[in-house]
Amino acid sequence: MKTDHSPAGLQAYRGELLYFTDDPALSDHAYQWHEDGLLLVEGGLVRAAGDHAVLAPGLPPDTPVHDYRGRLLMPGFIDTHIHYPQTDMIASPAAGLLPWLETYTFPTERKFADQQHAAEVAGFFLDELLRCGTTTAMVYCTVHPESVEAFFDASEARGMRMAAGKVMMDCHAPDYLCDDTDRGAAACEALIRKWHKRGRQMYAITPRFAATSSTLQLRLAGELAAAYPDTFVQTHVAENRDEVAWVKSLYPEARSYLDVYEQHGLLRERAVYAHCIWLDDADRARMAHTGAAAALCPTSNLFLGSGLFDFARADAMGMQLSIATDVGGGTSFSLLQTMNELHKVARMGGSHLTALRMLYLATLGGARSMRLEGCIGSFGPGNEADFIVIDPQATPLLQRRSAHADTLEERLFALAMLGDDRAIEATYIAGTLRHRRNGTT
Repeated sequence: MKTDHSPAGLQAYRGELLYFTDDPALSDHAYQWHEDGLLLVEGGLVRAAGDHAVLAPGLPPDTPVHDYRGRLLMPGFIDTHIHYPQTDMIASPAAGLLPWLETYTFPTERKFADQQHAAEVAGFFLDELLRCGTTTAMVYCTVHPESVEAFFDASEARGMRMAAGKVMMDCHAPDYLCDDTDRGAAACEALIRKWHKRGRQMYAITPRFAATSSTLQLRLAGELAAAYPDTFVQTHVAENRDEVAWVKSLYPEARSYLDVYEQHGLLRERAVYAHCIWLDDADRARMAHTGAAAALCPTSNLFLGSGLFDFARADAMGMQLSIATDVGGGTSFSLLQTMNELHKVARMGGSHLTALRMLYLATLGGARSMRLEGCIGSFGPGNEADFIVIDPQATPLLQRRSAHADTLEERLFALAMLGDDRAIEATYIAGTLRHRRNGTT
C-alpha cells in the first residue's frame, strides 16, 4: 500500500465509503454508501466520491491508488466540546461537577500560564485526537493567552481545522484563574485578530459558564460575538441541577439559564452549547430559532452524574445536535466509545438512536452545528479531505460480530458499540496521512 505523506496531485482511495447528506432521523435518503467505492482527492480537497466501477475508468493511468478494501472510509470525526488542558486530569474522582472543578480542574489549568507546558500538552492532545479519528474539534483553552497560542501553534503545524478560545472567567473561581474583565476581553480580541481564519484555525469566544462570568464579562463577550459574527461561541448550559440553581441565584431576573446567554447576545448561529440537559421547551425552541447547537456529552454526563439528555423533546423542537467527548469530564477521546454511551443515554430516556444517526452526529451533524457544511463533514466535491479509515476487524470481538452482521446498520451498530481508537487504521488531514495505527506519521 502506498503511503505518500504529502500528495501533490490526484490520489485515489479504494474501500467502502460512507458519508451523509442529511440527518437519518429526518430523511430516508440521508447517506451515500458505496460498498466498493473510490474517493478522489486532489490539492487537499475531495474531487469525487462514488462507485469504483464508475470512477476508476476515468482515472489517469499514473494515479496512485491506495487500497483500503475491507475497511470503511468516512469523513473525519468532529468533536464539538472538549477541554485540552484537562488531558492530564481525565478520570479524576469527585462527588459531582462543582467539587470536581474545585479539586482537579482549576489546579490543573493553573499550569497553562507556562506556554512550554501548554505546548507539550497540546501536542499530545492533538495526536490523541488523530489516533481516535477526530479531525476537527471545538476546544477550550484556559484563561491564559499562552494556552491559546500554544494550541494554535500545534494545530497549525499538523494542518488541522480547529476552533479554540481563551476561557473568559472573572468571578467565583480561584484568584489565580480569574481574568481582569477588560484586559481579558482585549486579549480575546487580539487572539481573534491573530488566529481566526488563519489557515485552518478558527476562534471561539469562550465564557466558561454563566456562574464564573460577571454581567460585564458576558456583555463584553456578546459584543465580541457581534463584532466578529463568523467566530464561534462555546460555553456550558444546564449540565447539572446544582449548577442550574447556582446560576438562577446569580441571575434571578433571567427566565432560564439559557436566557442569561441570550440576554447578552450569545445565542446565535455558530454558538455551540455543551450538555443542554435541564432545558425546557422554551429554551429548546430558542436554540432552534437562533441556530445555536447542542453538543451532547454522554460520557461526561454519566461520569459526573449530571443527567440524561432528552432526545425526544430536542427533536420535536428542531434543535441542531452534535456529539462530543467533553474530556476531561468525559473519559475517552474516542467518539466511537462516546457513541456507545450516547445510545445508552437515549435508551434510558425511551429513544433509540441508530448507528447511522450517531455517525451522522459525529460527522455532518458536527459540521452543521459549526456552520461548516460544505467545508468538512462529508465527501461532497470541494470539501476538505479530512477522512478516516476504519477497520471493522480491529479486535477479535469486533471481527466476530461483524462477520455475523446481515445489514449495513448491524455492521455500523457493532462498530459504534464495540469500536474504539483501535478501529482507526489511518487518519488523513487535508489529504495528508497524519496517523497510522501502530505508529504516528
